[in-house]
Amino acid sequence: MLNGILRIVGLFALVLASAFRADANIARINAKPVWLAGREREMNLSVGFRAAFKADDPDSAKLKLAASTIYRVFLNGEFLGSGPARAAHGYFRIDEYDLKPRLRKGENIIAVEVAGYNVNTYYTLDQPSFLLAEVQLDGATALATGQGGGFEAFQIRERLRKVERYSFQRPFTEYYRMKEGFDLWRASTAVAVTKQKLAIQPPVKLLPRRVAMPDYKIALPATVYSRGTVKRVKPEKYHKDRSLTGISPVFKGYPESELETVPPSQEIQEIVTDKSEIVNKPARFAMPLHLGANDFHIVDMGVNLSGFVGARLRCSQPTRLFLYFDEMLVEGDVQTRKRMNDICNQLVYELDAGEYSLETIEAYTLRYLKIIVLEGECAVEQIALREFAYPESKNANFVSGSFKLNAIFDAAKQSSRQNILDVFMDCPSRERAGWLCDSYFSSIMEREFTGRSDVSYNFLENYALPERFDSLPEGMIPMCYPADHYNGEFIPNWALWFVVQLDDYARRGGDPALVERLQNRIEKLLEYFARFENSDGLLERLERWVFVEWSKANSFTQDVSYPSNMLYAAALDCAARLYRNSEAAQKAAQKAEKIRAAIRRLSYNGEFFTDNAVRRNGTLEPTGNTTEVCQYYAFYFNVATPESHPELWKKLVADFGPNRDATKVYPEVYRANAFMGNYLRMDLLSRYGLPNQMLLELQDYFFYMADKTGTLWEHADSHASCNHGFASYIGHVLYRDVLGISNIDYAAKEITLRFSDIPLDSCFGSIPVGDEVIKFQWQRAGNTIVYSLHSLPEGYGVKIENIGGSKIMKDFR
Repeated sequence: MLNGILRIVGLFALVLASAFRADANIARINAKPVWLAGREREMNLSVGFRAAFKADDPDSAKLKLAASTIYRVFLNGEFLGSGPARAAHGYFRIDEYDLKPRLRKGENIIAVEVAGYNVNTYYTLDQPSFLLAEVQLDGATALATGQGGGFEAFQIRERLRKVERYSFQRPFTEYYRMKEGFDLWRASTAVAVTKQKLAIQPPVKLLPRRVAMPDYKIALPATVYSRGTVKRVKPEKYHKDRSLTGISPVFKGYPESELETVPPSQEIQEIVTDKSEIVNKPARFAMPLHLGANDFHIVDMGVNLSGFVGARLRCSQPTRLFLYFDEMLVEGDVQTRKRMNDICNQLVYELDAGEYSLETIEAYTLRYLKIIVLEGECAVEQIALREFAYPESKNANFVSGSFKLNAIFDAAKQSSRQNILDVFMDCPSRERAGWLCDSYFSSIMEREFTGRSDVSYNFLENYALPERFDSLPEGMIPMCYPADHYNGEFIPNWALWFVVQLDDYARRGGDPALVERLQNRIEKLLEYFARFENSDGLLERLERWVFVEWSKANSFTQDVSYPSNMLYAAALDCAARLYRNSEAAQKAAQKAEKIRAAIRRLSYNGEFFTDNAVRRNGTLEPTGNTTEVCQYYAFYFNVATPESHPELWKKLVADFGPNRDATKVYPEVYRANAFMGNYLRMDLLSRYGLPNQMLLELQDYFFYMADKTGTLWEHADSHASCNHGFASYIGHVLYRDVLGISNIDYAAKEITLRFSDIPLDSCFGSIPVGDEVIKFQWQRAGNTIVYSLHSLPEGYGVKIENIGGSKIMKDFR
């Protein structure tokens, strides 16, 4: 009893201390949330806010702001930033900008554009719109919303409101009607605006941003790839995505009958390339691009990037412009609808004659951009993309004697930084959603690519904050968050991956107070799953979307999904480690072993683990459905080992992998996919001492992705996202199994260096640890490996493992 009381007191002290540190700056904010009076619930309303303040060389000048739904901010007409970092329902994170380097003496203008969406998405929350902003000079409030009328506001009418959604998972597309000078209000109070009344909104709960501010560097095209003309050809049948046809009370947006224009997703189906020629000229020598009616140019950014699409151009007459983009070309052209037809990858501008500097308020992902003039004439002086990604760490490096491995590492790093902006996104394009399961793999790479776990903290905190999650069963957590799931959809498996991720976070030195805050959430989650346990202790007839992998495995999930139960056992083990002193933890550990034993008895048929069993007339019967990924689940989650199932392991090693002909070799076993079977295979080959085979297969699995887009993909083929956050995990594999930094024990402060006989001559790499760095390299000379440890974080020790036959020598120079 006393121990329990002391534990509660200790937890309260940890949480209180954390809250005090987090809220110290927030407590000094005097601003109040404001919005156009009576319009805070209107869909897709863009509002401009402007205020002037005088500065005479202050020692400090800060802008602090929060908003719903998204914002971008300017100082004296120059872009400052975009946000906010996402938080749980009812909470809003404060962004802080240092204004001092950009202040001018005398009057300064702050301009903020806020898009209030008020629709449910997987990316932003359906919450009333507001802006809360405050300028502080030398710590004193110089300007604040809701205080003294310093800010004026107006509706930004250039962005059309009643337009289609960008995708099922994201809010509205961007369609603009503009006149020259549309943006001058950002830099001068002399430019008149149609002011509207502001109203103070209800108080909001504020949180610190915590994560690094994004990298906003400007990327320019590498080449002009092609040019030509387009023509209109009406298709026999128009494809209409659910994001256009499915508008309802549980999927908010504007019905097609209410849209202000023909939906661009429909119009683009009529616009086909008529004539085309390859240019392949460096973009810096090809600008400006001159386009008349029905002309196009395609520019190549050189690599897949994510950010705000921009253009500087001159229109000699009224012009209708389409910017059509994608992550790769199809048949030498931008044809997103042929590759994936569930997103609206086109931006539309109707422009009067004049000069324009255009930039989207939403972030998109592309390598190729097709500039199409449908009406009028213009000269495009510059195409640019303002990156919206996590700052790249100069201390995260990998250089080996293999150009393929180097390219895969660079692609992993790009895929990570574009997907860990503020939460762990699945992709920066179609969804921008904080998906569980993806987040487990992405969180490991945040630590190894940035040296920090700030995004991990925010991601987990978002799940800790709400009392409960609306539209979901008691105890269940959202499959992606922050998001609104009005239709009640969830993935039970992803909730189990959440437990696995939290355990990994704790073992990598994560905040113990946050882990403790989540204990009740984990216990309630396990209580939810206990309701589905059958007499064998296995989960049976799980609700909603049972997800094993993007493969045939997702067709074999009822009534008892064995891969799901393998994951369940692992999650129970993780809960037992996390909260080992609780009674529930003791029971969880016992239950986990019982589940593994039942799976071995019921799923394994003497050759393979079968995916599922169905209940007929009260009896659970095996189906014979067999997938490659089910075998990987079995070994990954310790249901099987090479010792317990040697024949199966031999088959997996010798007969499966990237080059298996699935029509001839075990055709009854359905092939695994990138998400996530191929990654589990890489870990298993490493775990059981087959680094040489892993090295060869890794290149076959991933080099073609890196070579084509410079990022890593959701699937083994290109029909979906070609820039997925989880896929950056291959960077961990390269660090661990090629460079040889096989483990970093952040708690014990010990680094394990593992040497093997992989067929590679040399490797250099570095991993950030906080503000410090591990720098390590090795070189092979015959049967000897000479290594150098150039840099080590203070207080860290080193353990050496040699799993090969080479002699290991340290270079002391």
